Amino acid sequence: MKDLMMIDRQLIQGDTPIDCSLCPRLVEFRKENQEKYPDFFNGPVPSFGDMNAELIIVGLAPGLKGANQTGRPFTGDYAGDLLYETMIKFGFARGHYLKTPDDGLNLQNVMITNAVRCVPPQNKTIASEEKNCRPFLIRQIESQPSIKLILTLGLVAHNAVLNSFNEKKSAYKFAHGALHPLSNGLHMINSYHCSRYNTNTGRLTTEMFEEVFQKITDFLKQ
Repeated sequence: MKDLMMIDRQLIQGDTPIDCSLCPRLVEFRKENQEKYPDFFNGPVPSFGDMNAELIIVGLAPGLKGANQTGRPFTGDYAGDLLYETMIKFGFARGHYLKTPDDGLNLQNVMITNAVRCVPPQNKTIASEEKNCRPFLIRQIESQPSIKLILTLGLVAHNAVLNSFNEKKSAYKFAHGALHPLSNGLHMINSYHCSRYNTNTGRLTTEMFEEVFQKITDFLKQ
């Protein structure tokens, strides 16, 4: 699996080096997982999608037994189930999502990435890691001049985008479904993260998530 992903990642500009050592805590956790799960990807997860996309989706970070295992964002965990099925429904993906990086799923007009590219302990990032990974997010967005809209999944992703563009957080309050015009001409739309916790607690329903994608679809048709 690693060899396949090493080839794929060369196609995406702005990705984190596979041997990135900027965050000591994440590097140590990576080493632990390489020993515990030698068949996992266990590295900075590359972005996935269409380099000519108008939409980029920014998540939090890879899940331990999701993207950290498969090497593809949101692949192998519940968050990916909801995300990819919704994308298929709204025409942003073609094929079948089978929770593996070789399922043949093809993304249309969308790129998926994370604010932090390595899996964090307990699925929680810290400020220094978010800051260290910020240049890769900036480079990802700058390498795709066709991008018009950024979907942020959760508050960490929301703040990562604002920090990347030096925007004042007080001017862009996170709210599910909120559409924000940014000072650089791009727009950002918020959604609660499509995690199992959020859906199990009812904070995010399938209908709520689909409403966000309907707004995205309508915006890109303008």
